[in-house]
Amino acid sequence: MSSPSLYIVIAATGLAFLVTFITAFPVIAYLRAKKLGQQIREEGPQRHQGKAGTPTMGGVVILAGATAGTLFATLVPWFTDPQASHVHLRAALLLLALTLAVAGIGGIDDWGKIRRGRSLGLKAREKLILQFVAAFLFLMVLIGAQHHDMAIGLPGHVTIALHWLYWPVALLFIAGMSNAVNLTDGLDGLAAGVSAIVCFALAILAWWSGPATLGHVVAGFCASLGAACLAFLWFNRHPAKVFMGDTGSLAIGAALAGAALVVQQEVLLLLIGLIYCIEVGSVVLQVGYFKLTHGKRIFRMSPFHHHLELGGWSEPQVVTSAWLLGLLTATAAILIYHFAK
Repeated sequence: MSSPSLYIVIAATGLAFLVTFITAFPVIAYLRAKKLGQQIREEGPQRHQGKAGTPTMGGVVILAGATAGTLFATLVPWFTDPQASHVHLRAALLLLALTLAVAGIGGIDDWGKIRRGRSLGLKAREKLILQFVAAFLFLMVLIGAQHHDMAIGLPGHVTIALHWLYWPVALLFIAGMSNAVNLTDGLDGLAAGVSAIVCFALAILAWWSGPATLGHVVAGFCASLGAACLAFLWFNRHPAKVFMGDTGSLAIGAALAGAALVVQQEVLLLLIGLIYCIEVGSVVLQVGYFKLTHGKRIFRMSPFHHHLELGGWSEPQVVTSAWLLGLLTATAAILIYHFAK
């Protein structure tokens, strides 16, 4: 199949933004009417208690925009190419399937929180098992039908073959990134803004992977997802009118991990998404240290953004700082890729 041209990807990005922005109005109105509001952790910062009842599950509008943009970027060249191969189309649909499957897991979690009237939906073990199942099915098709090379990529087009070890590494990569974005989604505009930066940076790396390759298809997918996150940010910025919920955050993380696996940019994604790594790392360290020391803590509260809040930072200060760090790490990753070619 002919790969999407830059003009098609740009058009798909615009479409994703418009679909997300336009659908947000009726979706937010519906969520408010049905009183599908966010439940706030009682042990969280006290000033967050005022956010209780803010509509959640708004991630569905991100999914709508990302799906529309991805299908446009993929189907337009497919319909115009009489000698089209189905390989690229399958790759785009596979990424969308992973994204929507994990969004479904997040939706179940969000609904459980709303129904029970508390900030706990699925148990952590239940959520993780479902994420592993979705990731396993994704990898089965990627490796089996797409004949994907079981190797991770390093800057400079260097790959390291993992053979059978690729399975557990890739499974952990998808589930870990999914949960990392979920943990990052704790302040107004934090996850949406950082994710938009990460998506666009990964789209650039995917596009540079070469013409007439899966890279252009993945670039269209990432750019569409980034545009959808950017449009959602208009409604999610402080003070937020809607939260993406686990429906959005879990899906975004899985989508980024899946895209990075397809174009073998796993290592650079960890650099671009350093904010995600800091957030999930703070939780792991906090829990581990708490258990080892029988009650002592490293941070005032985890994830790390709450540590900063309790240290006197305002919510906009934390979010803006995270966006700036995201821009720096994204720029660094792009420069590393460029000069390592």
